[in-house]
Amino acid sequence: MTCEVVSINVGKVKVDTYKGKNIQTAIYKTPIEGRIFVSSMNITGDEQADLINHGGKDKALLMYPHEHYSYWHEKLGLHLQPGAFGENLTTNGLNEDNTCIGDVFELGDITIQVSLPRQPCYKLANKLSEDKLPVYIQDTGFSGFYLRVLKEGYIEPGQTVKLVERHPEQITVSFVNNVKYHDKFNQEALTRLVNLFVLSEDWRSSFQERLNTLTK
Repeated sequence: MTCEVVSINVGKVKVDTYKGKNIQTAIYKTPIEGRIFVSSMNITGDEQADLINHGGKDKALLMYPHEHYSYWHEKLGLHLQPGAFGENLTTNGLNEDNTCIGDVFELGDITIQVSLPRQPCYKLANKLSEDKLPVYIQDTGFSGFYLRVLKEGYIEPGQTVKLVERHPEQITVSFVNNVKYHDKFNQEALTRLVNLFVLSEDWRSSFQERLNTLTK
């Protein structure tokens, strides 16, 4: 399975306004041209304002399917450009249904691994002027997903993302989203996710807490 990188996007921390208050955010990403270096923590020139909920090795890169853009154009009445969802990689060919947690891909010089779905927050809603956007993303499952960088190196737009290792559990990003937001108390599904050690620790812990309430 392969996909194409439509755009590589980076952004600096800036001050935005949310409900009359100033907030710091780096969700405004713009496309770059040419080769750029990717470390185990981020892309050169990219920043995160909230280091508790963003960034770190489990969230080094955010990938978002370009195929979802047509839906959001119609839903939000906006003409959105790559990077609009704060993603670092806008791609064609990978999505939440065909991508599994723990899948390993090669892109340019780097090796990356899918670590968790993206959980939308108010900063994205504020950027796109739609307070209900996080709910819309939960309902559609159009979340995108985060990546670990297993091998550092250079990448550039137009390169191909190639699957090199499908995780043996084959638990899709869509499956995780469904348990997170909809099938919340499915004991069998929760047990699978708690034992999916390639899923980020914070999400496994939250699923463990749910499981604990069911098995008391």
